[in-house]
Amino acid sequence: MKKSNNNVQADLTRSMTIDNQLGMHARAAARIVRLAEKAKGQVFIEKDGISVDAGSVLDILTLNCPMGCTVTVRAAMAEDKDVVESIERLIKNKFGEPE
Repeated sequence: MKKSNNNVQADLTRSMTIDNQLGMHARAAARIVRLAEKAKGQVFIEKDGISVDAGSVLDILTLNCPMGCTVTVRAAMAEDKDVVESIERLIKNKFGEPE
């Protein structure tokens, strides 16, 4: 059975809550950028309807993502599903930072 375009787009989009105390700060944003750079196409992070390039630390920081906010990570190409999943794991693991 063939996937519809809606299912493909859902596979490339993940929403998650920022759970670490410092929110998404420069070091955390740099870790996201390293993962996003592995993508074949563009990867975006969105908060409150504003979408930015996940390959830019400065762009990510302009979103102002404190602890408790929700962000959405989205890839433009189906081949980058693994990049989206890697960013999702990083955020869910609080960027690998201690409590």
